[in-house]
Amino acid sequence: MRRIGVISDTHNLLRPEASAFLRGCDQIIHGGDICEQRILDELAAIAPLTVVRGNNDMGAWARDIPETALFDLHGVRFYAIHNLAELPIDPVAAGVRVVVSGHSHRPLAQECDGVLYVNPGSAGPRRFKLPISAAELLLDGGAITPRIVELVAR
Repeated sequence: MRRIGVISDTHNLLRPEASAFLRGCDQIIHGGDICEQRILDELAAIAPLTVVRGNNDMGAWARDIPETALFDLHGVRFYAIHNLAELPIDPVAAGVRVVVSGHSHRPLAQECDGVLYVNPGSAGPRRFKLPISAAELLLDGGAITPRIVELVAR
């Protein structure tokens, strides 16, 4: 079994609860709005990291971060993008099994037409009354089990 950590919208804040949750992951995917290179350095010290740029990721440090990423992990095809509303591909036609996004700060794990859409919510500063959260994907053969975890009690 493989454990993939999913985090987004850290907005320059990597909480100790988020770091603790991600320890032991085989891979981490960040869905954008990182806001500072230091966050990526801290995450990369925990596990290999795949990251996409969010609308708040500006400056020289973010220039080389892609807006989208299509990649395979442990036999599963993933697509990552910050804002799901800007999805430029048909995931089913592209053979994508999991789409990771961020932007809305609203956690979501929902399957549609055989594609699992995962938004871990925001792990950074609280926005409105939305939870502070992250997600994990457990890959076991062909099975993918998502779990969204609230990191900080309201």
